[in-house]
Amino acid sequence: MTEISPYYKNSAEKIPLTSKISYSARKKMFDIFIAQMNFNENSSVLDVGVTSDDQFNESNYFEQFYPYKNKIVCVGTEDGSHLEKKYPGLKFLLVRPGEKLPFSDQSFDIVFSNAVVEHVGNKQNQQFFICELLRVSKHFFMTTPNRWFPMELHTSLPLLHWLPKGKYRKLLSRLGLNYWAKEENLNLLDKRGFFEVFPQDVFVEITSIRTFGFRSNLIAYGKSRL
Repeated sequence: MTEISPYYKNSAEKIPLTSKISYSARKKMFDIFIAQMNFNENSSVLDVGVTSDDQFNESNYFEQFYPYKNKIVCVGTEDGSHLEKKYPGLKFLLVRPGEKLPFSDQSFDIVFSNAVVEHVGNKQNQQFFICELLRVSKHFFMTTPNRWFPMELHTSLPLLHWLPKGKYRKLLSRLGLNYWAKEENLNLLDKRGFFEVFPQDVFVEITSIRTFGFRSNLIAYGKSRL
């Protein structure tokens, strides 16, 4: 079995309901991908941010649901090579955090990235990450948890993440959640913040899904260049 990633080690004690919420939300987001992205069996797709985890139902859900596995190239900062065995035809590449993606401009018809931008660090790092995804693709589909959803799904703690970010991180440290207290591991975005990490010359649509009546996840999609 593939070694569980640091991300999921820090989520391993989340309550079963949280995992079910996460899986349900990801299925809804994939339904929006189907509705909004114009793809076919010849479309090349890059998935940025796959995980080494193979224990949680919600892990690497794009690879589970996307019908043309042989057209997927996926990258991650941890070992996702097990996906090549699980989905024949899929290709995996290991990348280093904070570095340029090893692809030429507009190499892919679509770039997909689920819940990664909030894990790359400060706003400047988030902007660099977004620009790299746009550089290598013709169309994009990206998601991130909504900061204003009442439950923070990484920690399974309610409401505390609504505090000013500095106070929130200090509180997480006091609770022993040192991993999530670091900005480089978790920097949540709201709709305005999500808009702000995109270049101004890119027209981006941002929508959301609802969980228990609240906007739980934000989804950005569009053409990578006008």
